[in-house]
Order: sequence, then structure tokens, then C-alpha cells
Amino acid sequence: MFWRLFSTYLVLVLAAVGLLGLLVRHRSEEMFRELMSEVAVALAGVVVLATVAAFALARLFVRPLIELREGARKLADGDLGHKIRVTGGAEHYELAETFNAMSARLASTFRLLDHDREQLRAILSGMVEGVVAIDDQRRVLFANERAGQLLEFDPRKAVNQKLCDVTRLAPFHAIVEQGLTAAEPHREEFDVPGSGGRHLEVYVSRFPGQGMPGAVVVVNDTTEVRQAERMRQDFVANASHELKTPIAVIKSSVEALQDGAAEDPHTLASFLEQVARESDRMTYLVKDMLSLSRIESGSLGLEPRVVVLDREISDCMERHHPRADTKTLTLVEKPPPDAPANVAAWADPDALRQVMDNLVDNAIKYTPNGGRITVRWGATADTVSFEVEDTGVGIPEGDVNRVFERFYRVDRARGRAEGSTGLGLSIVKHLVQAMRGQVRVNSKLGKGTTFRVTLPRAGSA
Repeated sequence: MFWRLFSTYLVLVLAAVGLLGLLVRHRSEEMFRELMSEVAVALAGVVVLATVAAFALARLFVRPLIELREGARKLADGDLGHKIRVTGGAEHYELAETFNAMSARLASTFRLLDHDREQLRAILSGMVEGVVAIDDQRRVLFANERAGQLLEFDPRKAVNQKLCDVTRLAPFHAIVEQGLTAAEPHREEFDVPGSGGRHLEVYVSRFPGQGMPGAVVVVNDTTEVRQAERMRQDFVANASHELKTPIAVIKSSVEALQDGAAEDPHTLASFLEQVARESDRMTYLVKDMLSLSRIESGSLGLEPRVVVLDREISDCMERHHPRADTKTLTLVEKPPPDAPANVAAWADPDALRQVMDNLVDNAIKYTPNGGRITVRWGATADTVSFEVEDTGVGIPEGDVNRVFERFYRVDRARGRAEGSTGLGLSIVKHLVQAMRGQVRVNSKLGKGTTFRVTLPRAGSA
């Protein structure tokens, strides 16, 4: 621009001088020659001075424009908020002020956008759902940390990469493709191959309008929900099955009595005994289900306090002696020889009593006549523990890890014959965990089983 202005000024000066010469020459060629010989040097000086003036004027006019151009270049390079100091006329000053106002507004807008972007990134990073934004070429625009965890990729390296290069889960890609071609948002679930039962739910929604092609993909881990649903279904099925048998026995007994069996006193007594036995079984089952429900929902309201362990064990043994004597079982208490007196646990007394009763009752049920049940206990600086050991039938190695499941029995027929509801050990596990303790089992088939319960010691809780 500078050279264009300088050339323009110079051409104007030369044109003026040339026009003046032409006018003089037109009047009189002799006068023109005399004038040129007299003022040639002065004319050359005028031309030089005009050239210098044109150069100075062009530079003076262009300098503010150059400053504005440099400012615009800095703004384009990211130097937001850059201000221009322009010296010149009022027009240049107004142009500079407008530019500075625009620069300040852009800086403010970009700061706000950066703040909103960081805020959105923080919100998305804290979500339990995975979020992936893709364009119409299936390139990743954004992915939060949770998406990387669920789909097994690094979200920081995924941006601008093809989604198929980021994760290799074929079912996931099939769902995304369906969502991109569907008119409405698409939702579908799939099992992650080779993950041991992990289950994901995928929600695909295209960006609204035509200005931004692509979609947002939300991934949610529904593994725990599915497991809870299966547990609920299993619980309902098992509870229905367990209730069906006693109800059927009671119904058949009542029908037999209605058909005339009540007239025979011996038969009457037998059927009534069956009704009473199955009624008790349903009562115990419902009671155990309610107990387990209260424990799992957290509404049991445990009140931990100091509980003297050896005293509770002695009381438990007293309660179960009559049943043990009926089966000629030997109940033995084995206190540790070096333990101080009155070793106390920090536990809820009723919950601890229920845990002990269930374990001893279980040992009595599954120990053959003439067997032995030993209860021993001990203490460390922070914990107290007790064991219930029997010489019963034992548990197969493949079933040891499942004995605390609801309604699980190693031998279903024998469990029902012994009056087991299949919930006792599950109640034990949940009560012990609620008291911040642990329960473990060790068993050998045909040689007996040992259950060990560890609880916080009073004074260290």
C-alpha cells in the first residue's frame, strides 16, 4: 500500500509539472526553451522535493494501517486483547478504537468459552456414564474418562481418530451405526465379549439440525443392575419354590382330613402333625426372609455396644444343648488358655446372638449322631474371633464359595428334611458385615466344617 500511495503522489506532481510545461510550450516554443534553460535546476529541485514530500505523506498515511495490520495478525495468532496505539488523523484513531474494542470483546468471549468448556469437561469427567461425541466421519470429537474405562481406550489420544480405531468392540460399533441412521435416538444393550459378564447400555442421539452432523454416544455400565435384577428374580423364584412345598403338604393334609381321614384318631394326629410341621417351616422361612430384607435395606437399626464374648458363647451353648443331646452330639467350649477374662466384642448383642445361633444350629443339623461340635474363641489387640467347628458331612470344594448365597443348599433334600430355610448363612454374612466384621468357612468333604467370625474388639472400634 505504501508504494502505491507514493507512486500516486509522485505521478500527480510530475503530471502537474508536465502539464505546466505543455501549456508554456503551447504558448511559445521559444519561451519554453528560454524558461527551461533558466529554471531547469530549480525544476529538478522541485521534482526532488516533491518526491520526498510524496514519500513522507505516503509513509505518514500508511503507518496506522500497518499498525492495524500487525494488530490483526497478532489477534489471529491468539494474542487476544492486544491493543493498538495509533498516531494519525481522527479517522485512524476511530478505526484503532474500534479494533481495540473488538479485540477486547473477542478476548472476553473466548475467556467465557474457555470457562464454559472447562466447566463442561469437568461435569462430563465426573459422570458415571461414558460420553463420546463423533462427527459424520466417525471421528472422535470428545470422550470423557468414563468412556475410556468402559470401552477400554485412552480418551486423551482418541480425539480426531476414527471410532473404529479407538475401540474394537464390534457390538458397540453396530449399535452406533444403527443410531446414526435412525430417525430417533437409539438405545440398545450388549454383553462385552470376554469380560466375564460385563453388560453395557448404549444410547446414540444425532446432533440436532443440519449445521453439525454427527452424534453423541452415552455408555452406561448396567452390570450391577442386571445382577441385582437376576438376584431379585432368583429370590422370588426360590421363595416361591420353598413356599410351594409346605403349602402343598398342608393343602393335601387338609383335603385328606375333609375326605374322612379325621374320623381315624391316629390318622388325624399324623396329618395334624404334618400341618403343624409345615406351618412352622413357613413361619421360619418368612421370618428369615424378613430378617434378610431388613438387613439388606439397612433398616435393621443395629446398636453396637460392649458384648462379653465368652458369656455369649456359654449362653448359646446352653440354648442348643437339648437339641444336641437328642442327636447324642458333644458340645464343647474351648477358651484360649492365655486369653484375659471378659474378652469383649464391639457388636450388636441381638445380631451377635443370631449369628451364633445360626452357626451352631447349622452344625447340629449337618453333624451325624455321635459327632462333636467345638466352639473356640480368641482375641488380638484389635479384633475378637470365634469358630464353630463340627465333624459333620462337610462341603464339597466347588460349593464352599456359594454357601452364603440365599436359598443355596449343598444337599437340598437333606436341607429340607432338617428344616433348613437356606437363608441362615446368608443372614450370618450380612449381619457380620453390618457389624464391620468378616466370616470365613473352611471345610473338607466327609470331615467337617469350620466357620470363623471376626469382629472389632471393644475399645478399638
